[in-house]
Amino acid sequence: MLRLIPASLCLQCRRVTLLPINLRPCVTLSTAENQQTVEALYDLSVDVQKVRKLKGWVLHQSPAYAKEVADLLKDIGASEPIISRILTAHPEAVLCNPAQTLALKALWMSVCPNQKELVGIIEKFPASFFTSSCHHDNQRSNITYFQSLNLNKRIITKLMASAPQSFIRPVEQNEDMVRTLQRTYQELGGEEANMKLWLQKLLTQNPFVLLKPPQVLRQNMLFLRDKGFTTAELLYLLSKLKGFVTDLNPDSMCHTLAYSQDTLGCSEAELRDIILSCPALLYYQEDILAERFQGLLNAGISMYQITQTPTVLELTTQIVNYRIQRLKSHGYDVRTASLDVLNGTKKDFEMSYGKLQLRRERPLFNPVAPLKGDD
Repeated sequence: MLRLIPASLCLQCRRVTLLPINLRPCVTLSTAENQQTVEALYDLSVDVQKVRKLKGWVLHQSPAYAKEVADLLKDIGASEPIISRILTAHPEAVLCNPAQTLALKALWMSVCPNQKELVGIIEKFPASFFTSSCHHDNQRSNITYFQSLNLNKRIITKLMASAPQSFIRPVEQNEDMVRTLQRTYQELGGEEANMKLWLQKLLTQNPFVLLKPPQVLRQNMLFLRDKGFTTAELLYLLSKLKGFVTDLNPDSMCHTLAYSQDTLGCSEAELRDIILSCPALLYYQEDILAERFQGLLNAGISMYQITQTPTVLELTTQIVNYRIQRLKSHGYDVRTASLDVLNGTKKDFEMSYGKLQLRRERPLFNPVAPLKGDD
């Protein structure tokens, strides 16, 4: 049975709370631009006008280390165009002093497979790499903790890049959430042998789950259990929702479920089956669902068809209408046929659409049948 369990910026950083968290506390703000920084950025082909417009405060800082940061990026294999893109997107990087950037490099290389991948990460997530030195101890502790869970280096690197906030906070908070996830998995009947893989997959799909209060997960699981879902179904929902169940709350789910049941005209048991077919239905606000239901009905799709293929509600009305029109051009009438062809990603739809084209263009005769001779 599920049981509720209690939940469990360094001082320097607080001095600059009005500025972005990556600003170093040792820099000073000047009324005039730091011309050395401006000239160094121009030399590196950085779009200084864009920096001025979006993050002009960086150009007023002193000291700054544009050349030193660029040299470090070059040393790990970054090309000049990549360096230019990194510093244009995240000019705060020039506020990291040489000792700090070397420490950051060592920190990331402890989990990053090679320098080439590190360059790719910095280009895509520069703010995740160039963090304040007051966070480094927490980052090291969190790296050690996730390594103790036997997560491979690429998973840890992805977590650090996509959800850096989870690594700059005290490790105890991540330990608390991970224990809650593991305990919930076991209480719902998950097999111990599969727990590592399950946890690794969940964290990869939604690294931000670590930032949620553990009690939110427990409360949402208890709410769904009270709605009649079995423990096996709860485990399925927890896995299928990819940890996004922590973004929900009982009040919002209660409104969504009541609206869906009333609109679909189904029983509670039927609604549970629909939710199991389309767990994402739990997310949507009433106004979003109302628009999507109305869009489908306007296209001639019946409520019965929607209950048979509820995942169609994951698509926006615009996407649904576009796909319906493309299918119609090939003689496919969604009003009388399956809605499965509408589902999925753009790639999934294009594959289904391509099959319809082939079916339409396929010759009606059998190419291997013997031809009739002339009488």
